[in-house]
Amino acid sequence: MTPPGTAVKGGARPRVSYRASDAEGIERVYVWDAVVRLSHWIIMLAIFMLAITGIYIGKPYLIPSGPANEQFVMATMKTVHFYAAIIFTLTVATRIAWMFVGSYYARWHQFVPVGRRRRRDVFGMLKFYLFVSKKPPLNVGHNPLAGSTYLLVFGLYLTMIFTGFALYSVSAVGYMEMWEFLVPIFGGVQMTRWIHHVAMWFLLGFFAHHIWSAILVSRVEGLGLIDSMFSGYKFLPKSWRNRDDD
Repeated sequence: MTPPGTAVKGGARPRVSYRASDAEGIERVYVWDAVVRLSHWIIMLAIFMLAITGIYIGKPYLIPSGPANEQFVMATMKTVHFYAAIIFTLTVATRIAWMFVGSYYARWHQFVPVGRRRRRDVFGMLKFYLFVSKKPPLNVGHNPLAGSTYLLVFGLYLTMIFTGFALYSVSAVGYMEMWEFLVPIFGGVQMTRWIHHVAMWFLLGFFAHHIWSAILVSRVEGLGLIDSMFSGYKFLPKSWRNRDDD
């Protein structure tokens, strides 16, 4: 049993103790570690900056009033875009590595529904999102449908990263030239740029859906889902006692 409010260390799944809150029927449990929370917010901010600057690079919408060589608007946008891309790439790489060495609810099995109950809960969550069911299945970490979706999202992350490397390599001088081999793999410069652009809009679409679904599930479950991405803690109902999170 994990004492109330105790952080979960390593890859072992915690057992929930309800000794401190039997009267209220809930228990405060540490679910999201610092790496999960920080990577979540850093990736979100990086995508926001990359989208703003990327849209401008693709189609400039600010016209300098004076000589272009005195304004450097495009140069500034590209500089911000490149540094945001570096932060985004390093954070995504860290989060992927954390799937294999992090705490229990940060690991890869939260994204791949390998357990029988999690496979069943995929359909339970789908019924909830389609308004067929009034309540979502209880899950401590990622619900299995969201976890499976996040695999696709990480695929989009990697697509953005490698198409970005390919586009940068075309005009790069130095070690970044090594990524030029990706250009023909993606079908040439124009096709690479198109894939990069479309992947961005898919991510923005997911971002909008993610906010909606998080608010919906948080309101219905009442487990502090949104708050947990700041504090790391969820509030589990007493009925969760001794239930396996397979």
